[in-house]
Amino acid sequence: MIECKGVSYAYEEGRYALRDVSFHIAPGEAVGLIGANGAGKSTLMKALLGLIFPEGKINVDGVRVEKRTLTQVRRKLGYVLQNSDNQMFMPTVYEDMLFGPMNYGLSREEAEAKADAALEQLGIAELKHRHNHRLSGGEKRMAAIATILAMEPAAVLMDEPTSALDPCNRRRVIDVIRGMGKTRLIASHDLDMILDTCDRVLLLSGGRMVADGAAGEILRDRALLEANRLELPLSLGIRE
Repeated sequence: MIECKGVSYAYEEGRYALRDVSFHIAPGEAVGLIGANGAGKSTLMKALLGLIFPEGKINVDGVRVEKRTLTQVRRKLGYVLQNSDNQMFMPTVYEDMLFGPMNYGLSREEAEAKADAALEQLGIAELKHRHNHRLSGGEKRMAAIATILAMEPAAVLMDEPTSALDPCNRRRVIDVIRGMGKTRLIASHDLDMILDTCDRVLLLSGGRMVADGAAGEILRDRALLEANRLELPLSLGIRE
C-alpha cells in the first residue's frame, strides 16, 4: 500500500531530515512511527503526501508520488494533522466534514451520510453544528479525525492523534483506530497508544530508520529506546 525506497531529504541549510529511508506497509497494516523530536517523523509524513519531494521513490497503492499524481495520491490518503487548527478551515464541524467528500464528487446526501456515520463512530454527534473557533483543543482533535473518517480513504496517516485529548476521548480514538481495518501509519510520542493500536513499529533517529519490527518487541526494548532518546511505554515501565 505504501512503499518508500531510499528516501532522503535535506532542508536548504543542508541539514538532512531523512537519510536513505526504506520500508513497505502492506494493505490493512497498522504501523507506528516513533522517534524523538527532530527524528524526521513529520518530514516523512509530508513526503508521503507530496507536500515535499525528496530524493528516492515513494509509491502509494502503486502510484508514484510526484507533482502530476498528487490528486490521485491524496484521494487514497487521509491525513490527521498534528495541529487541528491547520485542518479545520470551514465555519462549522459539519461543513468541514462535507467539504472533502463533495469535492471528490459525492452528492450532498451521500456526503451527509458519511459525515453522520463518522460522528456517531467517534461519539461526538453533539459537535455537528458547532463553530470550529468555539471548540476546545480536544474537541478540535476529535472533529479533525471525524473529518478524515468521513472521506473513507484507503489509508490514514495520523500525526499525534491523541494529543490534547482527555482520557475518555483518548480511549475512544484508540478504539476507533483499532477498528478501522485499513492501512494506518501513526506518528506519535504516545507509545502506550502505539502499543495498543499497532502491530509494527518504525523507529527513526536522526532521519535514519534504526529499527523496523513487531511493536511488542521494539517497545519492550529499553536499551534500544533509551539509545534513541525514548522511554518504555508507561504501562510497560510500571510492570517491568
